[in-house]
Amino acid sequence: MHILDTGARFSAVRFSPVFNPPRRRYFIVRANLPFPKHQAKYHKELEAAIDAVDRACRLCVDVKRSLFSSKDKILEKNDQTPVTVADFGVQALVSLELSKVFPSIPLVAEEDSLFLRENNLVSSVVSEVIAKASVGDDHLSDADVLEAIDRGGKDAYTFCNKPATYWVLDPIDGTRGFLKGDDALYVVGLALVVDNEIVLGVMGCPNWPGDSSDGTTGTLMLSHIGCGTWTKSLLVSGDWTRRFVDACGLVNKARFCIQESQPWESLPLSSLFDAKIDSGDLHGNEIRLLPTCCGSLCKYLMVASGRASVFLLRARTERTIKSWDHAVGIICVHEAGGKVTDWEGVDINLEEDQSERRIIFPAGGVVVSNGSLHHQLLEMISSASPTL
Repeated sequence: MHILDTGARFSAVRFSPVFNPPRRRYFIVRANLPFPKHQAKYHKELEAAIDAVDRACRLCVDVKRSLFSSKDKILEKNDQTPVTVADFGVQALVSLELSKVFPSIPLVAEEDSLFLRENNLVSSVVSEVIAKASVGDDHLSDADVLEAIDRGGKDAYTFCNKPATYWVLDPIDGTRGFLKGDDALYVVGLALVVDNEIVLGVMGCPNWPGDSSDGTTGTLMLSHIGCGTWTKSLLVSGDWTRRFVDACGLVNKARFCIQESQPWESLPLSSLFDAKIDSGDLHGNEIRLLPTCCGSLCKYLMVASGRASVFLLRARTERTIKSWDHAVGIICVHEAGGKVTDWEGVDINLEEDQSERRIIFPAGGVVVSNGSLHHQLLEMISSASPTL
C-alpha cells in the first residue's frame, strides 16, 4: 500500500453547497497568493518564503539527481544522521534570499558550517547555491555562503528571553528519505514566528504524489494566520487549492502516522488498539496505521491535507525535540482546521528555550490531529499513561 493512497479522497472536497458542509469546500485560486494581500498582515514575508522554499526544492531535486554518482555529497553527523550538500545548500540559499528583503529578522535553522569546512565540501555547496539564487548572486564567494549558513546556526543569535520575530527553517526534514528512492518523501520547511505565535509557514515536498491526472509530483503548501492552508503543484505553474483536515470523528476509524523510529507498541494507544498497516478490512480493536515516512513535517503535511487523521510523537529523554521539526507543520495543521498540543493538551511553546529557540519541551510528546479527535486522543493517552 502506498503511503498516500489511503484517504486521498479526503485531501479536498469539491464545492457543492447542497451536500458538503462549508468547511469541506474545494477552492481553486489563480494568483501568486491564494488570498487578497490586504487580508494577510505578513503577505510580503509570505511571498519571500514561497520564493525561497521553491528555489530550495529545485536545489534538492538537482542534488538528488546526482547524489548517488557523487559519494562525497553524503556525510554523517555526530548524532549519526545523514546530511548532504543539499542540507547546507538549502540553508545557505534560504538564508541569502530572506536576508535580501528582511535583513533584520534572525534565522533559527538546523545546520552550521563547521561540518562543511571539516569535510572540504564548501565549493560543492557554493556552486549549487549560485545555480538557484536570484539574479545578482552569481559572484557569491565561499565566505558569503558559509556566513549565510552560520546565520541560522547555533549561537548565531541570542534572544535574551524577550518576545521576538524570527524565521525557523528545516532545510531538509527527512534526510534519510532524501537518500532513498525517488518516491521517498522529504520536506523543506520554513515558518515565521512573531512574539511566540507562528504567523506563516511554507512547506515544499518534491516527491509528493500529485492529485491531478497529468502525472506531476511535488507540492507546495502555505499557511498564513487567519487565511487557511493552501497547496499548489511544485516546480510547475498551477492553481492554489485550499486544504482541510479530514472529518473523521471516531478514533478507531482514523488513519495514524507515527515516527519510523517509534514502533506502535511504544505508544500508549497500543494498549487499546492494534495497528494494521495493510489496506485490508479492520477487525475488532484494530486501527489503520499508514506506512512510515521519514521526518516529522511530511506527517504534518499529511494531516493538514486530509490524508491522515493523526500524527503521534513520543518525547524521549535521550533525544531533544527541535523547533524546526514542528513549527511550520503546526500552523499548516491549525489553519487547515486541526489541532497540535503536547500529550497534556497544552499548546506547543516555542519560547521555552529562552535564549536560542531551538528546542521545544512538549510534555509526553506531540499530538497532531484533525481537531475532532483531539479530546478523545488526549483522554486515551492520559488513561494509558498514568505517570504522564
